[in-house]
Amino acid sequence: MNQQPKKRLISVSGMVGIGKTTFTKALAERLNYRTSLEKVDGNPYLDKFYKDFTRWVFHLQIYFLAERFKESKRIGSCPEGFVQDRSIYEDTGVFAKMHYEKGTMSEEDYRTYTSLFEAMVMTPHFDHPDLLIYLHGSLDATIDRIICRGRGLEKETPISYWQEMYDRYEQWIRHFHTCPVLKINIDDYDLVGRPDSFNDILPLIKEKLTSGTENIR
Repeated sequence: MNQQPKKRLISVSGMVGIGKTTFTKALAERLNYRTSLEKVDGNPYLDKFYKDFTRWVFHLQIYFLAERFKESKRIGSCPEGFVQDRSIYEDTGVFAKMHYEKGTMSEEDYRTYTSLFEAMVMTPHFDHPDLLIYLHGSLDATIDRIICRGRGLEKETPISYWQEMYDRYEQWIRHFHTCPVLKINIDDYDLVGRPDSFNDILPLIKEKLTSGTENIR
């Protein structure tokens, strides 16, 4: 039996409110990995952003970019494996791109942001994931989760915004080839009501990490 390398980086991606943080913690616990969680509490721009996209989107994206780069350096300096809540690729491939194409991020800001992103991911401090887990579900199920979570101003954001983001996520993942991808439907497990349901998913993740072959669910 092949022994799994000790140090691996798994990124958990997907829509706002889809359950990435809960999934990240559960997976890290079962693999005995450390977690890298998205820093939302204390973010000085998040609430302002939901009130005025145009005014604050660039500030928010730069803040997240800096935080993720700092996390990348921390991960790279540790010998343990990590499960990461949200990938840096979503910031540029979904969020920044969407606001630029919607006109809520200026061309100058978008160019500055993408230039910084490209410079960061090319540094020796940046580790690409060994596996990206994409959590997905129906649009209705995804929006229900956003509403049920009830974080800040997300509940007051127009449904049309989440519909557009959902479509862009689906488009983004179809063209993502930076590392192996495993798609997991949120209907296939329930970490709150049926914690044991995660046992059916874990072998898929371990197999994908070991083989790197396409095993998309």
